[in-house]
Amino acid sequence: MDNEMAALANFAPIILMVLIFYFLLYRPQKRAHDEHNKMLDALEIGNRVITLGGIYGTITALADDIVTVKIADKVEVEVSRNAINGVVPDKK
Repeated sequence: MDNEMAALANFAPIILMVLIFYFLLYRPQKRAHDEHNKMLDALEIGNRVITLGGIYGTITALADDIVTVKIADKVEVEVSRNAINGVVPDKK
């Protein structure tokens, strides 16, 4: 009985570290990833977005993996859907 308690006491710090990593690192990162994927799924033509590179533009076309973004008059670029960092709220 004492050997079992000693073995459990030896593993307690490892179990505690795993729990700390789960609640402080994995869970928040998973939540942020899920929210980003939800935002990408909700993209629509006309949304004003910012890319991971910091370029602002308006979505003019959507495909499965490619988003066409108008960044200036007569200037449109194609970016990966995953390169969209967020939707910019309208200034009204």
